[in-house]
Amino acid sequence: MLIYEKYVDISTEVMEALDNGKPVVALESTIISHGMPYPMNVETAIKVEDIIREGGAVPATIAILNGRLKVGLTKEEIDYLGKAGEKVIKTSRRDIPFIIAKQLDGATTVASTMIIANIAGIKVFATGGIGGVHRGAETSFDISADLEELGRTDVAVVCAGAKSILDINLTLEYLETKGVPVVGYQTDELPAFYTRKSGFKVDYNIQTPSELALALKAKWDLHLNGGFVIANPIPEKYEMDFDVITNAINKAVEEAERLGIKGKESTPFLLAKVKELTGGDSLESNIELVYNNAKLAAKLAVEYSKL
Repeated sequence: MLIYEKYVDISTEVMEALDNGKPVVALESTIISHGMPYPMNVETAIKVEDIIREGGAVPATIAILNGRLKVGLTKEEIDYLGKAGEKVIKTSRRDIPFIIAKQLDGATTVASTMIIANIAGIKVFATGGIGGVHRGAETSFDISADLEELGRTDVAVVCAGAKSILDINLTLEYLETKGVPVVGYQTDELPAFYTRKSGFKVDYNIQTPSELALALKAKWDLHLNGGFVIANPIPEKYEMDFDVITNAINKAVEEAERLGIKGKESTPFLLAKVKELTGGDSLESNIELVYNNAKLAAKLAVEYSKL
């Protein structure tokens, strides 16, 4: 860590857990500043941390504040991010050096959270859904940096699959090329964020957190570098009707194309539009799947810490 101490602040709680080999789960901060309205974003973030503690692990919410890479935020810092909202810069790999140099605030995406978690030595990360290949990417080349990070950084990402606003087939093809395992937790089919089904198969169906932990250990012991996608379906009682959500997504994509919205602005726009078109139902589903992923991530971190 010595080389990173110039840039990284790890909270006392997280540092003590890491020093003692206790389980830790990383959490992103884009979901706080860009994913939900205030105060729901803060309430959700704090509840996710509580769920991880109840599961026997230590939460490490990650962000960049005043140019410092923060691993483990206080409630006050989470509240600050929630109130600041989209004024906080959505930060991926390419942005990190400039957020540091300019001493700005950054909300970490899947990619940048993986990077900072890996620096701190955290191997399990819970989020909502991963980014991927956007629809029409064969002409736009709009591909999330999350996929590149999964191909190079040794962190397991517990998610509800790929966001259904994406081209899921091409996302899976890209991950296969990068050698990233896409594992279903107690499912043969990749969940599509708001729904339990996508029509696409996962590479492996793993039934228990202990088996997942053994697979992670084997992968990284053998220096098979890169991440691990653990696709955890949204609980059935909270999933949305497939036709309703598909129709809303198609309309949102059409509007984004009409308005010329691309790159890192596209996902927040599409998710907000889907929320509007579904009368807010998609936001409830989003929150519940994050809670569900936090529960599994805590179990996985506990099992991995035993190996």
